[in-house]
Amino acid sequence: MPLGSEIPDPGTLQAGRVGIRVVRRGDADIMRTLLVANRRWLEHWEATHPSGRGVVPGSVSMRPTIRVMRKQLAAGTGIPYVVLYDDVVVGQLSVSEISGGALQDAQIGYWVSEEVAGRGIVPLAVALAIDHLFFTLGLHRVEICIRPENGPSLRVVEKLGLRYEGRRDAYIHIDGAWRDHDCFAITREEIPGGLVHRLNSPASSA
Repeated sequence: MPLGSEIPDPGTLQAGRVGIRVVRRGDADIMRTLLVANRRWLEHWEATHPSGRGVVPGSVSMRPTIRVMRKQLAAGTGIPYVVLYDDVVVGQLSVSEISGGALQDAQIGYWVSEEVAGRGIVPLAVALAIDHLFFTLGLHRVEICIRPENGPSLRVVEKLGLRYEGRRDAYIHIDGAWRDHDCFAITREEIPGGLVHRLNSPASSA
């Protein structure tokens, strides 16, 4: 079950040069431009429909998609962020499957432009999102599921210190086939000082 009420827009969550904020209708053109420019970079990791139907990301206007994404806030089921670097949109971070009740859980997925990959943007963006989910919305657990072939994403969860919880066989239809995913998770009790703080601590960067 969702949280049961509308999720307030938190505004921009910022740590140094990296930020995240809820996607806006005005982001449609830049999002489409990024998706087109990064087609080869992203296509191997994008969800596809088993029937073969579906729209290639960036091939049509993003405005209807953004309207649907923003409805998740009102429904209490998700938070659609854009990722910012020096206040410029460089990617997307999606919090989905938000559950209240006895579960208090959510899932996170993300991508950034190839042009800015490797600068530590994604770990910090994910840390910002998780801290908000834990310490503002009061969730208990967050998980990230990654294809075992996706080395850059595996390095993100390694930097963040998420626990490996096992492999889900044929979990999501991606790039034309059912793909295995490795599941990583973290709970609020594991990071009492917050994940951004832990990520930026000397022990983490050593």
